[in-house]
Amino acid sequence: MTEKLFTPIELGDIALANRIAMAPLTRNRADDVTGEVNDLHVEYYAQRASAGLIVTEATQINPVGKGYIQTPGIHTEAQAAAWKKVTDEVHARGGKIVVQLWHVGRISHTDLQPGGGSPAAPSAINAGVQTFTHDGFVDTSTPHAMTEDEIRDTIEDYRKAAAFAIKAGFDGVEVHGANGYLIDQFLKTGANQRTDDWGGSLENRARFLFEVLDVVTKEIGAGRTGLRLSPFSPANGITDEDPQADFEYVVERLNGYGLSYLHVIEGATGGPRDLSEGESLDALRKIYSGPWMGNNGYDRDMAIDAAESGKVDVVAFGRPFISNPDLVERLKRNAPLNEADQSTFYGGGAEGFTDYPKLAEAAE
Repeated sequence: MTEKLFTPIELGDIALANRIAMAPLTRNRADDVTGEVNDLHVEYYAQRASAGLIVTEATQINPVGKGYIQTPGIHTEAQAAAWKKVTDEVHARGGKIVVQLWHVGRISHTDLQPGGGSPAAPSAINAGVQTFTHDGFVDTSTPHAMTEDEIRDTIEDYRKAAAFAIKAGFDGVEVHGANGYLIDQFLKTGANQRTDDWGGSLENRARFLFEVLDVVTKEIGAGRTGLRLSPFSPANGITDEDPQADFEYVVERLNGYGLSYLHVIEGATGGPRDLSEGESLDALRKIYSGPWMGNNGYDRDMAIDAAESGKVDVVAFGRPFISNPDLVERLKRNAPLNEADQSTFYGGGAEGFTDYPKLAEAAE
């Protein structure tokens, strides 16, 4: 009998061959000036096309949204054309791929901003973490509080990026609302201390997220729009006074959108899955009526059990996909996994990017 994890599923308008997703993984190999991906990206993503769904590395919706060197964009014709080579090859190999729409907000540095300006965020509060520049890891710069015009322009940039994504041949988009980046900054009290219509009350703090979803779903359809959230993760210095109540409200409202899926970080991003007292992912899952993608530290047995029980509809694997382009086949066969070389995770060329062997090659 085939485990449910390896059976097809439809996420809105996107039909998947299996319930294994490749999570978004920043690899810092795009052109740092143009924000365009290259032929290495074509090979990298095509090698992993057996995933039910590929979610690309986080991809800027505008120049201000950049927070790390050599990360790609999806806000120019040239960037869309470069991504089209990726989507064409993934589709030629039978895969499905969406682009993750990203704005880092305060997780940036003046060296990465247009004209050396300050990063844009809900409030002028430094995250107190580090980001990756040409000088290596450096402290984030203090952002400026976005004006209402900046907020409106940024929402429009999400819409434009979604349109570019479809032009580039993507099957859809994933709106990045997690990990302490801009949307998460608006949602959570530690980063949003505004007193206008975009801050204060939970409804106001959630306004930015829902206005982004409004324009993106109107542009490309809800069935091609996913959303990533990290309700309880402290990633990038983010904090919140009452995340359980906040995200119960958010998830309940999401039911009205009919999204392709909701992609949830379970616990701390890339860290412990344990939750604090009063925090419950099960409670959020019971509220949400659409497809649920689980993420964070899954191994084969955990993924199979979660899919069989119905706790999740799709499981996203991150780092295992870096070193195992044929991860789906390895999971099916319960075969050993290649070990990843962490020194090549961020930046570089083909080494540690496109040169990991598949099962047949490893046996030679």
